[in-house]
Amino acid sequence: MPMPRSVTRVRRNGVEFTSNVDRVKYTIQELARAALKDVAKLIRRRILDKARKMPGMRKGKRIPNAFQYWVRKRESDLQIGVKHDTWYGVDQELGTNGQPARHIIRDTVYENIDQIRIIQGKYLSSIESENRARGLIDEEEEIGNEDN
Repeated sequence: MPMPRSVTRVRRNGVEFTSNVDRVKYTIQELARAALKDVAKLIRRRILDKARKMPGMRKGKRIPNAFQYWVRKRESDLQIGVKHDTWYGVDQELGTNGQPARHIIRDTVYENIDQIRIIQGKYLSSIESENRARGLIDEEEEIGNEDN
């Protein structure tokens, strides 16, 4: 959805009231979404670094596509998870009767809370400047599994 162009202007008794509420609401939503996307890229990169060092990882075995993130526009949230039927699955993360839990996703998020706050702060502080905010917003939906 592109930036709303509508601006409400009301003139009465020589006073003009201009409302940019729709535009500001859109900008805030898109900045929050862009911040989530950057957080997801950071966390996914760190998860992959950890997963490659885990015991049982054979050389040449590809796991990058096992971990994905979803920045959901309607729900305004971020999900980081594991694709179905991949090497690192729910059994590895949460454990089973015969296998201990590894908590690689959860622990990676906890270990990077400060970096997450820095990323979120960078985006949300740009609300003050519309030009700066527009430069940070990428208006494409994304399911991330790239190696950037």
